[in-house]
Parts: sequence; structure tokens; C-alpha cells
Amino acid sequence: MQSINILGAGRVGQTLGRLLAQSTGYRVQGVLTRHASSAQAAVDFIGTGQAHTELRTMPAADLWMLAVPDGQIAPMAAALAELEGMQPALVFHCSGALCASELHPLQTKGWQVASAHCLLSFAQPATALGQFAGTPCALEGDTQALPVLRTLFTQLGATCFELASADKLLYHAGAVFATNFLPVLQDLAERLWQHVNMPPELARQMRATLLTNAVNNIVQLGPQAALTGPAARGDAALVAQQGQAVSLWDTQAGVAYQALSDLACQLAQCPPG
Repeated sequence: MQSINILGAGRVGQTLGRLLAQSTGYRVQGVLTRHASSAQAAVDFIGTGQAHTELRTMPAADLWMLAVPDGQIAPMAAALAELEGMQPALVFHCSGALCASELHPLQTKGWQVASAHCLLSFAQPATALGQFAGTPCALEGDTQALPVLRTLFTQLGATCFELASADKLLYHAGAVFATNFLPVLQDLAERLWQHVNMPPELARQMRATLLTNAVNNIVQLGPQAALTGPAARGDAALVAQQGQAVSLWDTQAGVAYQALSDLACQLAQCPPG
């Protein structure tokens, strides 16, 4: 059984840690966060491991997982590389946008480095656990590290594929479009409805029905066939009028409306105006 340390135990770290604890091939050892209370809470959720708040107290391990925010990956790697007596191992981070090269200080000391990004919304660890099976996992990094991570994440229930380092930003942008912008668009819609005095209970009802129907149509028909609205119909005059009205209400929203309408027209293959 291989040992693994977890650096950063937010929603991603807790979810993957719990899955690792439930697996048969990996043993969670140290769990590091900045504060003792959050470290212990993460250990309690994972179900095993020892809480740490200082990197120097972490034990050696076969694998190290950095589930910290993107901006902390390089500093954490540098700090880990500076620890005296720490034996080189396999280290990977969980960023979707950044490459394994963020771990370069460790690579120069003989560590195998990689990244592994699970394409799932980790809004709540308890919910993510039930959604994880079949989740795509993009692997990138040292050739020797990738088979190990493929085995690890496949055992956890993910569907793994390898990704070129140069494609990580575009890959992650796709994930942002697919998930992160949906709440933004829904909030924008509801602010517009609020502005025109739609009853709040009706707006909440629309949140449920319109989103559910749209998702079902996309899943069943595909994006192009599920597309509706004035841009999809090629109604350029209405798009222009509506875009102007939105711009008068909120300039940024108007820019977004026009940009998304242009993309919708491309998707619908509208004839030139």
C-alpha cells in the first residue's frame, strides 16, 4: 500500500482524500492546512490521516498531492524542495490550468512531477463524492509519473486521459465555460427579472424549470439542436434592439449579450446579415 500526503485540504483535497481513504491501494498520512482546526476538520471528513499545520512536520510519503489554490502551488513546491532530508517521490498538483512545470524546484531534486485535474464541480465534498464516478481526469507531466496517476485515479473511479502541457489553459477554459459561467449567467438573468418586477417566487421557479429543460435538451439533442432564441433564428434586428436595452441597463451585461449572441449565431450557422 502506497502512502500519500495531502497539502491543502479544501473541497478538492477533502473529496479526493476521502476517496483515497476508501480505496485499497493508498494510505493517507499527513493532511496539511494553515490552521489546526481546518486540518483536523479535513482529517475528520477524510476519515484517516494526521493533521499538520507546518510542512516540516510532514512525514515522508510515496506520493504528495498539492490541492492548494493555483497561486500557492509554486511557493509550496519551493518550500517542499527546501526541506532537508526529504526523499524524492512523486508529486502532483490538482490545477486544471497550470502545468507540472510549477513543481520545477522539486523536479530539479529528482522528484517526478505531474498534474491531475478532475473535471467536476467540487461545490460540496459530500456531494462530489457521489458524483465522482466516471469523472474525466486530465493527466500531464513526467512520463514516469503518468501511469502511477492513471492507476490511482482510475481506482478512485475517474476516467483518465493525457493532456499536452501546451493545451492546459484551453482545456481549463472549456471547463470554465461549461460550469463556472453558468451561475454568472443565471444571476444575470435573475437580476434582469428583478429589475422588471417579476415576482420573486416566479423567478425561483424559472431557475428550476428553465435550467432543467435547457440541460436536458443539450444532453439529448446536443448544443446546436438545443439552441433557441433570436440569435439562433437569425433575427439580427431583435438582437440589436435587445442588446441596446441590456447595455442601457448594464454596460458589461450588454457587451456579454452581444458576444454571446454572435457565438449563438455561429453555432446556429446563421446566414450573413
